[in-house]
Amino acid sequence: ILDQWFESEPLKATLATDAVIGAMASPHTPGSGYVLLHHVMGELEGRRGAWGYVAGGMGALSQAIARAAAARGAHIFAEKAVCHVLLGRDGRAQGVVLKDGTEVRSKLVLSNASPQITFLELIPQEQLPKDFVQRIRQVDTRSPVTKINVAVDRLPSFLAAPNARNGQPLPHHQCSIHLNCEGTHLLHQAFTEATHGHPSSRPMIELCIPSALDPGLAPRGCHVVSLFTQYTPSVLAGGQPWDEQARNAYADTVFDCIEAYAPGFKASIIGKDILTPPDLERIFGLPGGNIFHGGMSLDQLYFARPAPSYSGYRSPIPSLYLCGSGAHPGGGVMGAAGRNAARVALEDFRRL
Repeated sequence: ILDQWFESEPLKATLATDAVIGAMASPHTPGSGYVLLHHVMGELEGRRGAWGYVAGGMGALSQAIARAAAARGAHIFAEKAVCHVLLGRDGRAQGVVLKDGTEVRSKLVLSNASPQITFLELIPQEQLPKDFVQRIRQVDTRSPVTKINVAVDRLPSFLAAPNARNGQPLPHHQCSIHLNCEGTHLLHQAFTEATHGHPSSRPMIELCIPSALDPGLAPRGCHVVSLFTQYTPSVLAGGQPWDEQARNAYADTVFDCIEAYAPGFKASIIGKDILTPPDLERIFGLPGGNIFHGGMSLDQLYFARPAPSYSGYRSPIPSLYLCGSGAHPGGGVMGAAGRNAARVALEDFRRL
């Protein structure tokens, strides 16, 4: 698709990053064009394909949703892990049981956990159709993503666009900066290394500096840098663990790459947080570390997400609905799956 519309290889490669974001795939992988479409089909404040920062960080969005819900009477139980979904004698969902034994009863249950957690961990397997369970087990959840959050004591200065003398952020500091994207062959090479169990030696890097737009995120003169990197396999070659040594070795590779574009970057680092695919699964419940709860390939989209006959948010368990990224239309900070699931749940609620 990109070859049909563009001639510049760096431009094609930069656009191609949105075709593989969060996907264990190469720009040459069939179906990757949909992932590109998925990332540009929306709009922000009337601008099609635009993306934006959330003032106060991404957590501020969750807090805004929580405040809106609480204002309408919702009760939010934070840090309360769910043990399993409570089922009645008729097999309908009647609430959830927390790990401390507390029962929270309700007429409907909506889960934005992944399909794997929802149906393979929170529901007794004998209550589900065997073909459905098999389908959920077979969902491709491979993830190439390692997220690195970095604190720096000065604004990165790039060779292609050096910093202003006053040290204030320039327009490119307020955008998404793509590195190691001079050609699609570099993306394909990085992907190929990961398929053999090795972190990319020249990883794809999407660099953002949220504090350039939202100064309150960092002390005066300092900044936070968000690095979304690919490709890192969930399981390393030879079964080696993603231990501290492996994490730091990969982070050093990323930092070395950035240093080539912005000399002095490594010396400016005063803190870092490295989240490999196993970390993303352990901390955030993302299966395989997949930010979409499952690959966005054509066989796992539309009527097949999360499984054929169950793309309409209702599950095999009456009164249990899936409303997260594992449901149609998939991942992304857009709320579409939640909105759609809520409308279906409300429709059913009126019949109870």
